[in-house]
Amino acid sequence: MDLEVSPMLTIPATELHWRFSRSSGPGGQHVNTTDTRVELSWNIARSAVLSDQQRTLLQTRLGQRLITGMLTVTASEHRSQLRNREIALGKLAELVIEGLAPAPPRRRPTKPTRGSDRRRLAAKQQRSATKQQRQRPPAE
Repeated sequence: MDLEVSPMLTIPATELHWRFSRSSGPGGQHVNTTDTRVELSWNIARSAVLSDQQRTLLQTRLGQRLITGMLTVTASEHRSQLRNREIALGKLAELVIEGLAPAPPRRRPTKPTRGSDRRRLAAKQQRSATKQQRQRPPAE
């Protein structure tokens, strides 16, 4: 089954690599006998569906998650391997969408207004006066 990340990008099933293992968590003895934990890997470096621009964008943004060009997600939330497969596909799609999303507009730095500066200084003076009043009077 192909993974449709967006209308413009669909990852073919041939590029997805599945691994299954025993999962920890709920399930009792069932956990010890079935391979419900799912690991889904996708090789970004060798993917045929990505353009060079998309590939470099994903490699820079998801660089910490990549191991030799492979993006790997795991799912072991449920007792069912099928549900864990669906979750792993969703996690992979989310990561790719986040990695390919356009960068947010840069923040334009602004100065605090004169009024906010006055209010800040007045509040500091008020706190200072309050603390001064808490002190013990000088001994005469």
